[in-house]
Amino acid sequence: MRAGRLRTGAAAAAGALLLTAGAAGCGLGSPGEADRGPITVGTTDTVTALDPAGAYDVGSWALFGNLYQSLLTFTPGSSTPLPDAASRCGFRGHGLMTYVCTLRDGLKFGNGHDLTAKDVKFSFDRIRRIHAEQGPAPLLETLDAVETAGQTITFRLKVPDATFPFKIATGAGSIVDATLYPADALRQGNGADGSGPYVLKGYRSGVSAELRPAKHYVGAVKPKGNAVTVRYFAGPEKLSEAWKRRSIDVAGRQLPPADIAGQSPSDTGSKLMESTGSVARSLVFNLRDGSPVRQTAVRRAIAAVVDRQALARDVHLRTVEPLYALVPQGLTGHTTSFFDAYPTPDAEKARTLLRQAGITTPVRFGLAYSQGAATDQEAALLKRQLEATGLFEVTTRHVPWAEFLAGYARGAYDTYCVSWLADFPDPDTFTTSIVGKDSALHSGYTNPRVEQLIRDTQQEEQRIRTSDDFRAIQKIIAEDVPLVPLWQKKEYVLGDADISGTEYLSDGTGTWRLWQLGRM
Repeated sequence: MRAGRLRTGAAAAAGALLLTAGAAGCGLGSPGEADRGPITVGTTDTVTALDPAGAYDVGSWALFGNLYQSLLTFTPGSSTPLPDAASRCGFRGHGLMTYVCTLRDGLKFGNGHDLTAKDVKFSFDRIRRIHAEQGPAPLLETLDAVETAGQTITFRLKVPDATFPFKIATGAGSIVDATLYPADALRQGNGADGSGPYVLKGYRSGVSAELRPAKHYVGAVKPKGNAVTVRYFAGPEKLSEAWKRRSIDVAGRQLPPADIAGQSPSDTGSKLMESTGSVARSLVFNLRDGSPVRQTAVRRAIAAVVDRQALARDVHLRTVEPLYALVPQGLTGHTTSFFDAYPTPDAEKARTLLRQAGITTPVRFGLAYSQGAATDQEAALLKRQLEATGLFEVTTRHVPWAEFLAGYARGAYDTYCVSWLADFPDPDTFTTSIVGKDSALHSGYTNPRVEQLIRDTQQEEQRIRTSDDFRAIQKIIAEDVPLVPLWQKKEYVLGDADISGTEYLSDGTGTWRLWQLGRM
């Protein structure tokens, strides 16, 4: 989902505040558009929480980006964050240790309450204080303290972090109303009070979210003023059925591979948009004590057997590309470390690795997976590939999304397949959040050398100069094998021909721009 190009100005120069807001956007559509009813968008993603402190998943964050405002945001076509709730932001002084934002004047939440610098500090402090297992606290691990003075918010960092502006432009930077959210616990119920371009008028978990334009919004984006209803479907097949019946105007994540592969350019009634970035999927290992895949030799043997080409061809109908590294193609530092170590599926190599380590075969372990396109078929093929060697016995299990997230957080699964949509357009999102010591995947993996390399990359303001360090991280990951990268793919959006703006729903920056949708 991340754009392939990176801008070298990822952080403002020392001693200056360089990110400055443009004109506020508040344009509304014509009355005729409203008369035709809400634009309906379908997705298979699951919203696990309406409180930004309690969710770090694509379904929740897609909604957050429309209901809540952050200090910074990503505008279409740009991989550099620009001011949204802030009027300007940038690093101050030397060493990338102090980041300062000035809040816009006249900000209000959708409920009419004033939005102040105190709300901003409250929002960041509560995420770190609550530190929910499925929350975004790992993204803020370099943050030490937040200070306010008038309209100024100062972030003191523990270590230099050139990626900090990217991080606060994500769902982790969502600003909430301090009068309506508890300081030390998640908010319950179906309410959401933010200052984004939409307000939440109705919500039924797993069914729908009704969004209406927020009359108080002031910020970087220019909403078209269309009401939107998001409908949530239990799986790709249900989403496909709804699209074919045209009971939805737009089909987002995740259509079945056959629907994408079979889309004809001659179909004038619809249009298929693809993002410039990618989604990466991996087989993740539980490295906790007692796990049957804790020994490195077992994980290396599995990596030596997995046939990514077959997954891409036979399951995903070539709508995905085999991935041989932690960082996907298109991002700075991408390499082919897993191809270098395991160039082709090799059962004999796997057998040798296990024998040399004195490991009795077959190795028995479980593989858990959850929502996504063709996940049943994918798990079944991985099982066949591994068991065909006679070295492994695999039990596969489909788990509902919320249960799945909680399960791998507590170490309930031996292995689990996870798709990762980058939080921001920088390779750091594929290192810190995935293989860092406070990994959002909760695999139990840690490596001091990887940690040091991550810190080294975060100290480099010119992001193109981080390539060697990111390549070094990926080489270590191919040796330690805390996960096996499987594939990457572009994001696809299928919409009615008379719906404009579908190209902005997924453009590689992680922002789901429902406010860009309109009727032609």
